[in-house]
Amino acid sequence: MLQWTTGNIGSRSLHAILARADLELAGVYAHGADKVGRDAAELCGWPEPTGVLATDDVEALLATGADACCYNPLWPDLDHLCRLLAAGVDVVTTAAWITGGKQSPDDRARIEEACRVGRSTIYGSGAHPGITNLVGLVLSGACERVDEIRITESVDCSTYESGATMSHMGFGRDLGTPGLEEFVRTESEVFAESAAMMADALDVTLDRLTFDVTFTPAHGDSDLGFMTIPAGTIAGVFGYHRGWVGDRNVVSVGFNWTMGQHVTPPKPLAHGHVVQVFGRPNMRTVLHCLPPHDWDEEGWMGPGMIYTAMPATNAVPYVVAAPPGIVTLKDLPVVTGRTR
Repeated sequence: MLQWTTGNIGSRSLHAILARADLELAGVYAHGADKVGRDAAELCGWPEPTGVLATDDVEALLATGADACCYNPLWPDLDHLCRLLAAGVDVVTTAAWITGGKQSPDDRARIEEACRVGRSTIYGSGAHPGITNLVGLVLSGACERVDEIRITESVDCSTYESGATMSHMGFGRDLGTPGLEEFVRTESEVFAESAAMMADALDVTLDRLTFDVTFTPAHGDSDLGFMTIPAGTIAGVFGYHRGWVGDRNVVSVGFNWTMGQHVTPPKPLAHGHVVQVFGRPNMRTVLHCLPPHDWDEEGWMGPGMIYTAMPATNAVPYVVAAPPGIVTLKDLPVVTGRTR
């Protein structure tokens, strides 16, 4: 088993690999030079050394003979993915991948060819998109008729300490920034992939996908430590990727995000993932990610990172058993966690 990167998400995946008796760590890819040569335990807070040292040598990692990889950078590197898959390494990933639909046709064809050559499989998941889509599909099973599935991540993002990521989504920028709506659409296009995947699971052929977004300015200055949101700049982003059949909006996947206290979003926050099925009957639930009673880390970011990492990490045995190619959650059995 390989772990690819050890940032916010990858370190949680690495810790989970070490905790599972059915997974054996063979190697760790280090994105930053400061992590090369460090023991895997040090990079994820594991209590004792593993003897597995992080490296940026891709050939050395492939030479371990690992049959699977948890791939957790923020964005996928197509060259790395293709080398892994062509070498026969099955990949589970949180790196903005559900179907590969946001890739260019040529890039998606490269992934498919690498899977063919290596007889390997790639699967993408996470919290949102990922688990939320699965819950929406499960709830639809209680309906005689489904008109729309709508999933909204409705949260204050202030505890997600990644200024670059938040800036890419518009936070702290001027409302009049040229091309901002299209930039945010592109940055969040994996949500469109998940909408298309849900439509496919419902046996629906979409005519088109659209994107709409509302930006809300801050009415005061917020200093979040890792970034600032000055008054008058964007502090709220509320948008959906929507799938349509004719004039019917049948799937919607989006976000109601705020940063800092000085903003009033168009819709009040639910502080979780709101999963709604409109039909006969209507179904609704809100997923809340909360720390356990024995949580001993500072801050609230950790539970969300585990919530994002584990839908992919826990899927490893299922993906190894799946046929080669690109698979989604509709192709796998229900992925479960592990008891002690």
